[in-house]
Amino acid sequence: MSQPLQGKVALVAGATRGAGRGIAVELGAAGATVYVTGRSTRARRSEYDRPETIEDTADLVTAAGGQGIAVPTDHLDPAQVRSLVDRIADEHGRLDVLVNDIWGGEHLFAWDSPVWEHDLDNGLRLLRLAIETHAITNHHALPLLLRRPGGLVVEMTDGTDAYNRENYRVSFFYDLAKTSVIRMAFALGHELGPRGATAVALTPGWLRSEMMLDNYGVREDNWRDALDRVPHFAISETPHYVGRAVAALAADPEVARWNGASLDSGSLARTYGFTDLDGSRPDAWRYLVEVQDAGKPADVTGYR
Repeated sequence: MSQPLQGKVALVAGATRGAGRGIAVELGAAGATVYVTGRSTRARRSEYDRPETIEDTADLVTAAGGQGIAVPTDHLDPAQVRSLVDRIADEHGRLDVLVNDIWGGEHLFAWDSPVWEHDLDNGLRLLRLAIETHAITNHHALPLLLRRPGGLVVEMTDGTDAYNRENYRVSFFYDLAKTSVIRMAFALGHELGPRGATAVALTPGWLRSEMMLDNYGVREDNWRDALDRVPHFAISETPHYVGRAVAALAADPEVARWNGASLDSGSLARTYGFTDLDGSRPDAWRYLVEVQDAGKPADVTGYR
């Protein structure tokens, strides 16, 4: 199997589950050494209290053909992030791909709750987890990434720049967090581009994460059973789909053409030719605008 990222070193910050896990595994499948971080370990769970761990993710990376290395890290703690980057530098002397997928906010936002009614402590912690962690990680990791030309930074978010600009996303705090990450990638593009590296913002579509599947009472092997209750879920995608998007970007010698851009898994699938695990190419953000938000019946014909 082709491994275009053989010899490359990646850090996926926030790789315990969901998109982060899918990205780490697909980078491993492409041959990369992947450091995976998060707060949920086999010894201790985060406040999510879920079974997924960074050690499990690292094992999946190795099984896929790469080398997975789990490093427990709280990305709100600059000392822990600095220690993480120092370890990568000592062990490999390079960092080729940085993926900031740190989030941790599922339990902290309330749908359609205006800022004056939203729990303030939860909202402020959401912003810290979604934005401050990315800033801390970039501050410490980018000097190592810039040691060699061609480095890639991927800021993971929810929604494209175009979609989020026109649509209110969930609540004041959620909206601010997800749009801020897109702007972060834009700013990083200006700072990294002249120095030989590339930064992008990237969003999956409707993600069939472990938590999403649990919410709908289904598994990956029977996820379509949820369509009777949530018909538009038919456009959903696995975490591997956005993982393949990151792997394609990391292997692209002309990745600088995307510098500062807001990207999504569906549009990159059309550009690079990869598919989801079932061979389809879900185009979720186009579907949301043209079908779901337009009030039309669920029909993914032409969208996956």
